[in-house]
Parts: sequence; structure tokens; C-alpha cells
Amino acid sequence: MKKNKLSPAARREENWGWIMVAPTIIGLLVLNIWPFIQTIYTSFCEHLGFGRYKFIGLANYVEMFQTPEFWKATWNTILFCILTVPVGLFLSLLVAMLLNAKIKFKGGFRTIFFLPMVCAPAAVTMVWRWIFNADYGILNQLFGTDIKWITDPNVVMISCAIVAIWSNIGYDAVLLLAGLQNIPKTLYEANSIDGAGPVKQFFTITLPMVSPTLFVVMIMRLMASVKVYDLIYMMVEETNPAVTSVQSLMYLFYRESFVAGSRGMGSAIVLWTVLLIGLVTVIQFYGQKKWVNYDV
Repeated sequence: MKKNKLSPAARREENWGWIMVAPTIIGLLVLNIWPFIQTIYTSFCEHLGFGRYKFIGLANYVEMFQTPEFWKATWNTILFCILTVPVGLFLSLLVAMLLNAKIKFKGGFRTIFFLPMVCAPAAVTMVWRWIFNADYGILNQLFGTDIKWITDPNVVMISCAIVAIWSNIGYDAVLLLAGLQNIPKTLYEANSIDGAGPVKQFFTITLPMVSPTLFVVMIMRLMASVKVYDLIYMMVEETNPAVTSVQSLMYLFYRESFVAGSRGMGSAIVLWTVLLIGLVTVIQFYGQKKWVNYDV
């Protein structure tokens, strides 16, 4: 079959389409794809300084997998995801349902919950470091405790998880609120006529109907948790004795690449992190078939 030729007008329209998307495509190639290719190559090299590299094969990966600090950082990253994602999703859904209810000053509450997202991460971290201070922090003063929230290796991960959950609840709640508001009210009315209470309505209507939005939020939060760096960097100083108990893969990447100067090892850590994100994403998309409902 002969391919249908486009008319001159259609051809011009297609050309204009390519012109309009060209900046985005060029930016994607220059800022994302090419650096990623360079990262793959660098992971097989030794950095000699001044932009010079020596190809050493799998040496960086062999050293990485034999380093206890690397496996500790991997476990810290996984633990951070376990601590932040389920609790964060639960609280975000709870806040979204409260904001979706018939309450006064609904718009004001939405703004208050969303405020942490528009605040500078450094400012947020500084406030929480003051709250967690073991000597004069408001948390220990309020409860009369003497917990070393940031310097105790057994507690520091929980402290960072609390800050991460608090910072993201507002943003996730706004997304979930949009999903809740798209649920037809007639479904609740019909279910009420059948004698269903609020709890049954939540599990038979609300949760299934908001599951697509919940799935998207879960993917976003998991990816952000795997890539966590700035929060830990600003909460825990390098001289802190508890740094190894909370050091994530991205924090280890920073130390290897910019402190130790081993950019080959840092690139290997980045690719390992990308592999983890890809694995988590595949598992999520496979598991979503069992609990995500796309039927309206």
C-alpha cells in the first residue's frame, strides 16, 4: 500500500509541531539523556582529575558491593521508604478526607497544610533541628524527655522520617483531595439508601474510586524517598556520630563524588539507585492490577 502523502497545509502544521516541541526534546537530550549516558560510562572509569578518566571495567562495582558502608546505605534507603511512604499516604488520605468534608475555613486549612511545600527545605530543616535539639528543643521540653533525636543512631532515622512525612502531607493531600472530589455523590446516596454506614462506604466507594490517585501519589513518594538526600544532609552533619545510621544512597553518592573525589564510584552508586527505582516501579505497576480500580 502506498503511504498517503500529506497536503502542503498538513505538512506545514506538522513542521510547526516539531518546531514547538524542539526546545523540550533538546533540553531532554542535553540535560537528561546525555548526562545519564556519561554517568554509565563514568561508572566504569577511575577519575584522574581535571575531567580525565581511565577505563577500569567493573572495578568500581566490585568495590562497591564489597563495601559494608554501601549495603548500610542501601538498607537505610529502604528503611526510610518503609517509615515514610505508608504512614505518609495514610495521613495524607486522612487529611484529604477531612478537607473534603463540610467544614468551615476549608480553603484556609488547605493553604496551611500546603505551606511546607512552598517553604525552603533549608528553612524547614533548621526549624526541625531546633525542635529536635536535645538540650533546649521544644519537643524534649514539652514532654520532659532527654532523647537525642538527631545524634542517637537508634532514633535519628525516625526523626528524619517525621520531617519528611510532615513536609509532604500537604502536597499529597491536595492531590488526593482532587481524586476525592471526582467521586460522584450519587454513589454515596445510593449506598446510604441500602443502609451502608461511613466505614462501609469508605471501603466500598471511597478507597476504590480514589485508588488511581493514591497509586500515582505512592509512586511519586516512593521515588522521592529512594532519592532522599537534602533532608538528611541538612539534618545530620558529617561530624555527627549517627550519620552512618541515616546515610542514604544519594548521601553516599555525594560523599564519594564530591568529598572523596571518586566520581566513578559515585556514578556506580547512582546506577544502583536507578536500578532500585526501576525495580520498585515495576513491582508497583504489576501490583496495581490487584487493587487499583479504573472503572468510573
